[in-house]
Amino acid sequence: MDENKGRIRTFFSGFFRTNQLKDSDDIFALGFVNSLFAMQLVMWLEKEFAIAINDEDLDIANFNSIDAISSLINRKSLATVQV
Repeated sequence: MDENKGRIRTFFSGFFRTNQLKDSDDIFALGFVNSLFAMQLVMWLEKEFAIAINDEDLDIANFNSIDAISSLINRKSLATVQV
């Protein structure tokens, strides 16, 4: 498990049980996420990883699993470094 995934899992554990959640599990389909949690997640990601989540990033596919979120963080972090 990479460091980003561990940090995401730790954040999730404050809201729901993650001990059986796989990195690829769809947290929306499993019912773990409501609109308030989604907003909290975006704000936490921006602060925790020093990235900016733009309107074009607000696609459920970027946030529906630990894998997807980690991938978004990696892409946003790379874009920040390349600027």
